[in-house]
Amino acid sequence: MASRIVLNTISYHGQGAIDNIVPELTARGYKKALVCTDSDLIKFGVSVKVTELLDNASFPYEIYSNIKANPTIENVQDGVKAFKAADADCIVAIGGGSVMDTAKAVGIIVNNPEFADVRSLEGVAPTKKHAVFTIAVPTTAGTAAEVTINYVITDVEKKRKFVCVDTNDIPEIAVVDPEMMSSMPKGLTAATGMDALTHAIEGYITKGACTISDMFHLEAIRLISQNLRSAVLNDPDGREGMALGQYIAGMGFSNVGLGIVHSMAHGLSALYDTPHGVACAIILPTGLEYNKAVAGERYRAVGKAMGVEGIDSMTGAEAADATIEAVKKLSADVGIPSDLKGILKEEDVEFLSESAYADACRPGNPRKTSVEEIAALYRSLM
Repeated sequence: MASRIVLNTISYHGQGAIDNIVPELTARGYKKALVCTDSDLIKFGVSVKVTELLDNASFPYEIYSNIKANPTIENVQDGVKAFKAADADCIVAIGGGSVMDTAKAVGIIVNNPEFADVRSLEGVAPTKKHAVFTIAVPTTAGTAAEVTINYVITDVEKKRKFVCVDTNDIPEIAVVDPEMMSSMPKGLTAATGMDALTHAIEGYITKGACTISDMFHLEAIRLISQNLRSAVLNDPDGREGMALGQYIAGMGFSNVGLGIVHSMAHGLSALYDTPHGVACAIILPTGLEYNKAVAGERYRAVGKAMGVEGIDSMTGAEAADATIEAVKKLSADVGIPSDLKGILKEEDVEFLSESAYADACRPGNPRKTSVEEIAALYRSLM
C-alpha cells in the first residue's frame, strides 16, 4: 500500500529564522498580511518580534487576535471577516496551535467559501483550493500545527471539538525559531512538550505507521526526551531541541494519524477547557497500557529512544512496562498531574466517551475499542 507524505513547501529552523518572513512575502508579490495571533502574545511582547520586521520593511498588515485557547467556530468566522475587511492577500500566523488552527480554517474558508459554516470542514472535507498563502510561526513547542494537515475547532453549542484533515490547509512556509518560544512559562512548556511526545508515540504505534513516519517519530521521541526537562527551565539548547523535536513529530503524525489518547483529550478540552497538552500527558500512560496487548512490540523502540537503560536485554513485557514508566517519569518531572481528579465528572463520562469514539483520531488507534471501553479508561483516571 502506498504511503503519502505531505510537508511544507519550505521550512526554516533555528535562531534568526524569522528574518526570512518578509523576504518570502515580498518575493512572491504579496501586498498585505492578516497577522493572526492572540492577545497574550501581544501583551507579553512576543508577536512584536515579527510585526517589527513587517514595520521595518513597510509591509502592510492588520492584526486579528480574537482567538481563544480552544478556538471556536465564531473565532474562525470572525477571522474570515477580518481577512476580507483588511483586503489582505496572505496570512502570517504567530502563536501556538490555537492560533495556527484558526489561521488554517480562515485560509481554507476564504478560498473555499462553500465551507463558511465551519462545521462542514469536519473530517476530510472535499475542498478544491489550497488555503490562502500562510507563513506559520509557532510560539510553543508542541502542536506542530505549522507542519500538519490537521486543525481542531471547538463547537461551543455542541460542547465538542472536531478535527479537520485537509492537505489544502498546510501552511506553505513554517518558520520555527526557538527565540519565539523563549518567553513560554514553565507550565505551558511542559504541557505543549508532552503533547509533542504524545504525537510522536501515538504516531509510532498508530495503524497507519510507515517506514518514513517511524523515522520521524523515533527521532522526535529522542529529541523531546532529551530536551523537555531543560526547556522547562528555559535553557536555550533545550528550547532549540524541543522546537525541532515537536516539528519532526508533526512531520510524522500528520501523515499517519494518532489514536485514542488524542480522542479522549479533545473532549476534556472542549468540555472543561483543560489544556490539551495536560490532557494528553495525563491520558498517555493509560492509553499505552490499553494498547500494550496489540502494539507492545513497538514499545521497545520507544523506550530505547527515551534512553531507558538496559532495554535491549529485557523481555518484551519488561520493555513495554519500562517504557510506560519512562513516560510517567518524564511527565512527573515536568510537573504534569497523574490523574483527572478534580477535572473529570462522573456525569460527563458517557458523553465524553461517545465524543472520543466519534473523534477523527480514534480509527488510527492500534487496538479496536468501544464507547464502553473508553468510558472505563476515563473512570480509571478519576
